[in-house]
Amino acid sequence: MEVCYQLPVLPLDRPVPKHVLTRRGAISFSSSSSLFGCPDPRQLSQRRGAISYDSSDQTALYIRMLGDVRVRSRVGFETERAGCHPYLYVDFRILHSRPESVGPVSARKIRRLLSFQRSLHSSRFFCDVPPLNPLYILDDDYTGQAKCMLEKVGSWNFDIFLFDRLTNGNSLVSLTFHLFKLYGLTEIFHLDMVKLRSFLVMVQEDYRSRNPYHNAVHAADVTQAMHCYLKEPKLAKSLTPWDILLALLAATTHDLDHPGVNQPFLIKTNHYLATLYKNTSVLENHHWRSAVGLLRESGLFAHLPLEDRLRIERELGSLILATDISRQNEYLLQFRTHLDRKDLCLDDAGHRHFILQMALKCADICNPCRTWELSKHWSEKVTEEFFHQGDIEKKHKLDVSPLCDSQTQTIENIQMGFMTYVVKPLFVEWARFSDTRLSQTMLGYLALNKAGWKGMVQEHASSGDDTDPTLEEADSDILPQESREL
Repeated sequence: MEVCYQLPVLPLDRPVPKHVLTRRGAISFSSSSSLFGCPDPRQLSQRRGAISYDSSDQTALYIRMLGDVRVRSRVGFETERAGCHPYLYVDFRILHSRPESVGPVSARKIRRLLSFQRSLHSSRFFCDVPPLNPLYILDDDYTGQAKCMLEKVGSWNFDIFLFDRLTNGNSLVSLTFHLFKLYGLTEIFHLDMVKLRSFLVMVQEDYRSRNPYHNAVHAADVTQAMHCYLKEPKLAKSLTPWDILLALLAATTHDLDHPGVNQPFLIKTNHYLATLYKNTSVLENHHWRSAVGLLRESGLFAHLPLEDRLRIERELGSLILATDISRQNEYLLQFRTHLDRKDLCLDDAGHRHFILQMALKCADICNPCRTWELSKHWSEKVTEEFFHQGDIEKKHKLDVSPLCDSQTQTIENIQMGFMTYVVKPLFVEWARFSDTRLSQTMLGYLALNKAGWKGMVQEHASSGDDTDPTLEEADSDILPQESREL
């Protein structure tokens, strides 16, 4: 077990050196290029904005991560950059590596360092270590039930938790692969099935399974919700295969490598991601760059013209960045303005892209619009993640973020506020745009679930628990500051 450290990354606008491309592994990418022109190789290897390599080392190892690259070198391992909060030391990725052999090493024996999740998975799989899950190999009954569920993947009552169990934790890979075939994207874009499967497996494994909420199951749930929206009459008759491809990719990768804490936490702990992205849409930028890295590493679109590949990366970023909750009011007001003016024209590519942004925003926070059983389960998971962040903040004597203090907050209050200030205003406008049975179903479930949480609040109030009475009657479409910081 070795702890790897952060090294510089290659700017997006810089060509990759040929001697690096010939090696097994991948390069990280960064939006910053101001530090690239460094004359001293030793100084270069210590600065962000460049590739770290040693031309005399034929066994140099590289890994793909965006903004938080950690690479092993012969001289050993360094700590994170100075000035970071102690919490960041907990955030190191642990990589399993075999002892270095003496003498020349053939290319076949060079083992590429992977991200934490894939390295851990491969080490168990190839080193004869029994997997933790006893259902690693599924029987026909389980796979048969999963296939039956996929036949109803367009149902709003689709139980993603059951599907994840039936696929032994491979819900994101199974569901997204099925949707690509269902929409005929593999044929339309001439996608290599092996590369597609490889890409989806890497995506799934780069979601942090220890996160109670922001994990691969959440990504699969958002992807399933996006599929339901893509089937809506207005969208089904207007969207092009290109639009559908981007929508599914964005839904699948929108929270890739989420650390399980929010942006204000990264900023106040002086996390290097906050510095890299200048405290602006930090998580969303990281999700996007991580997705770009996986697309390039897998070579999924390598057969497409460069212009198309760059366009996919650019528009994918535009969709993922729209999920930044701090910009909720901005998108909501823009959406409402279009609906009031009735000037949305889905024949226009720009308008279609905006609708996909709104669809992804709806899919990302649609949990309160599911059935009570599913909604309650998701609520418990996200609250657990909030409280875990609050515990970390208390441990390091930081100000506890809003909604993250388990001693002053309750799951009922959190959900009541979330539904009132965030979910309802967005889905009311979506119903104005697409007044269908699905939209009314979602608003119906939202009202029922809100009533359920309100009943719990009243029950606790009658038993003497402290509650926030303002949430019982609050009904505003203005997003409060504490919700914007989630």
